[in-house]
Order: sequence, then structure tokens, then C-alpha cells
Amino acid sequence: MNLIPRVIQRRIAHRPNLIKIVDNIGWLFFDKILRMGVGLFIGVWIARYLGPEQFGLLSFALAFTGLFGAIATLGLQDIVVRDIVRDPESARLTLGTAALLQLMGGFVSFLLIFGVIAYLRPDDSLARSIVAILGSMMLFKASEIAVYWFESQVKSKYVVWVHNCVSLTFAAIKVVLILKQSALVAFVWVMLAEAVVVSLVLLVVLGLRGPALTSLRTSAVRAKSLLNDSWPLILSALAIMIYMKIDQIMLGQMVGDEAVGIYSAAVRLSEVWYFIPMAVVTSVFPAILEAKKRSEAEYYARLQKLYDLMVLVSVAVALPMTFLATPLVGLLFGEAYVAAGTTLAIHIWAAVFVFLGVASGKWFLAENRQILSLQRTSLGAIANVGLNFLLIPHYGVVGAAIATVVSQAIAAWLFDPMQAVTRPMFFMKLASMNPLRISTLLSFRG
Repeated sequence: MNLIPRVIQRRIAHRPNLIKIVDNIGWLFFDKILRMGVGLFIGVWIARYLGPEQFGLLSFALAFTGLFGAIATLGLQDIVVRDIVRDPESARLTLGTAALLQLMGGFVSFLLIFGVIAYLRPDDSLARSIVAILGSMMLFKASEIAVYWFESQVKSKYVVWVHNCVSLTFAAIKVVLILKQSALVAFVWVMLAEAVVVSLVLLVVLGLRGPALTSLRTSAVRAKSLLNDSWPLILSALAIMIYMKIDQIMLGQMVGDEAVGIYSAAVRLSEVWYFIPMAVVTSVFPAILEAKKRSEAEYYARLQKLYDLMVLVSVAVALPMTFLATPLVGLLFGEAYVAAGTTLAIHIWAAVFVFLGVASGKWFLAENRQILSLQRTSLGAIANVGLNFLLIPHYGVVGAAIATVVSQAIAAWLFDPMQAVTRPMFFMKLASMNPLRISTLLSFRG
């Protein structure tokens, strides 16, 4: 199945690498749009069924367990993909070692989740049970080596097949739970079952379409090498999750689960667009690495075009959503959630900086500047926690939205002029915000 329209195929037929990139982006968009549509429909239905308080508790639990995902994955995704592209002969050793490390990281992550929630909510047995069930997902993070392999080969279609088949199946199961008026915990168990099935099927597909699982090897030397490169990314990913999720956790602790439910309704409609930079950047990253080998000028020219595209698309999303926020929330979630409209109108503008942050994150990896990446994300996390402490008591969910936008801007853009080596990135991103600059993905030469 080729997802590239024929008119585009004819224009880029003489550029096989570009065809590969565009086709991969097409698969990723197909995956995310389908799952986004189904997920949004089911998520909205679940939110309406559960009501703001129970939906808020579920959202709190998902955000809380998400904080520890960085420990489970050990920041290895980009490192593993980079190393496979650079040294294909060592792919089996890299994948096997990464799987073992993530298996260990997942176990540590689960223990931390269980311990911290017991401290935060000692008298809330339901919250502790839900968090423990969702936290069990961390034990299956090792299966993500399949995603890394297909990403390194620019063959994301296999991952798309797995995610969509499983997602559609479990979406039907969730509908049955709603129709049977099941309890909140039933939905949580289904979420865990979905994660387990995805993990197992991904490993099967990897064995069929990639290196055989029995051929994967491990090495203490390789493990040390991977961790030496990834430890800043572990802390960086943790910082990212803090300033992406801490608002929901702080709302739950400072205001209550109902406020989390209102806020989560807005965030669900805002963050649903974040698949766009992930899909684009994941597909063009190998080409950007190849450009760096040929010429610094070509390398930075491609980065500038990527920044241009990120701003263009994010503004195209944020502008109409600002004016449609309140009626859209009311239409989808119902009157119980209508207060989320103002929050959405503010939160959606974080997309501009999220898109730029995802794109520039690849620059830090390509330049082996993981420490700087850690510094910028840590600054964003600190800013978000501080702003939430200041704003939530006075403005509630709206204050949390403002804190998110400002902290994203600090991490993705305003950090750049603080360091000489990143200062050019500040001006490149500033240039991309010029409304006269128009760039398209077809500008990339493969």
C-alpha cells in the first residue's frame, strides 16, 4: 500500500530517498490520524460517561505513571536509532542490549510508581489501585526496540499496522464497557491489556520483518556505551514529562480530581495535534543526519526548513482552535466540561513551542549535545512547577494552561540565547516565526 498521492509521486519520482521519507510520513500520519480519530471519539465518550471527577482521576493516574516512562525507556530511542543508522552491522547487539536495559528500567519504574503514589495518596485506595495497574505497563517497554528498528529503516508501516489493529480492537471493547455501564477500574484493566498485546505483537512483527529475536545479543560494554550516551536524555525526558504532565498532578493534589477532569478535556483536544511534529521529524531525521555528513550548510538549511514547517503547521492549528474552543468542548464533552473552553484557547498555543522543541531536539542529538538538551528541559520543568505553584491557587485550570505555554516557550526557544552554541538556533526559530516564510516538506532533498 503506497500512501503517496500520484501527483506527488510524479514530482519526486527521481528522488528515491525523498519518496521513502514521504511514504514513511504518510504511514505515520495515517496511523496517528486513525488512532487520533478513534481515540478521541472513545476518549470523549468515556469522559462523558465517567463525568469530570472520575475522568479526572483516570487522567491523574495516566499523567502520574507517564512521569516515570522516561526511567523505563532510559532515553534510548534516538540513541538506538542513531547507532543503527551509523553502524548497521551492530544492530542486533544494539537492539538486544537496549531491550535488556529497558526491561530493567521498566521494573525500577514500576517500583517507584507504586511507592510514590502510596506516599501522595495514602488514604485513596482507588487511586493507588488504578496507578498500580497502569504502572504495570512499564514492565513491557522493552518491546519498543521493534519501533526503534523500523524507525531506523524508515519502515514505520509495520508499527502502524500493529498499533491500529490492536487499537481498533480495544476501542470496540471500551465501547462494550460503556454500554454495560462498567466501573472505572474495568477501563483501566483494558488499557493495560491493550499495552500488553501491542508489546507482544510488535515483538512478533520484529522477528518476522527484522532481525530474528533469537539473533539479538547483549553486552555489558555495549550497555555502558548506550547509557553513557543516553543518561542525559533520561533526565531530559523526565524533565519533559514533568512540564508536560505535572500540571495535571498538581491540579489533582491542590484543587481536586474534578479540576483535573476539566483540564484534561482541554489538554486532550490540544495535545492531539502533537503527533504531527513527531511523524515529520521521525521521518526526516535520517536524511538530516546524512546531510550533516555532506555539508554543514546543507545540514542547517534543512533544519531551517524544518523549523519553518513546524511554525507554519502549529499556527495553522492554533489559530482556528482559539476561536472554536468553547463550542467545540461543549459539543464533544457536554455541558459538564464547558469550562474547559477557555483553558483550551490558551493551552493550544503551546503547540508552536512543542513543534519547535521536537524539531530542535534532533539538533541536540546530532551534535551530541545531550547535556544542553538536559539543561533546557530542566529549565522548562522548573519553570512549569514554579508557575503552577503561583498560578493554580489564583486561576485554577486557566493558570495551569498559562504555566504550560510559558514553560514550553522557555524550554524550546528562550533557552537558546543563554548558550553561545545554541544562540544560532534562537535566530533560526525567530526567522521561522516570520509570517512571510513559507516552507513545505517537499523542500527537503533526499
